[in-house]
Amino acid sequence: MAMKKILNYTTSNLRQKAAPVTKFDEQLPSLIQDLEDTMYEAGSQALAAPQIGVNQQVALIDMGEDGLLQLINPEVTSTGAETATELEGCLSVPDRYGEVTRSRAIVVKSYDLQGNQVELTAYDDIARMILHEIDTLNGILFIDRMDREVSAVELEAYLEDE
Repeated sequence: MAMKKILNYTTSNLRQKAAPVTKFDEQLPSLIQDLEDTMYEAGSQALAAPQIGVNQQVALIDMGEDGLLQLINPEVTSTGAETATELEGCLSVPDRYGEVTRSRAIVVKSYDLQGNQVELTAYDDIARMILHEIDTLNGILFIDRMDREVSAVELEAYLEDE
């Protein structure tokens, strides 16, 4: 499979709300495969369909040993009161990083490839990635939510601490 081109944040379609998936047909697994190939080729843990020029509410998140989370028409149904401020970046916003405050616990309603509704609870890093990707599906980029941009020197310090 070939890696798709990742759109830059200056592209206007990244600022639009993606259309909900209405057909759970053979094109959906193909889109998921394109997202997966592109995400891994780019060295990322998450990617949303609009980032590869597909105006659909589909995103992928690599949850490590828990596998690949497919989000189709995802919607946050509840958020915990506790928040955390962490470093975020985005393939569509190259060379920019910032601190973003998000809920540490969320409940998300989504759909599987067959169109069945699923619900999941996510915490900490996974919750952050889900919220980041749902924002992308809604035309909101992390730079819109950034509390503070992080300089290259600060970024090095962040990475050394990991």
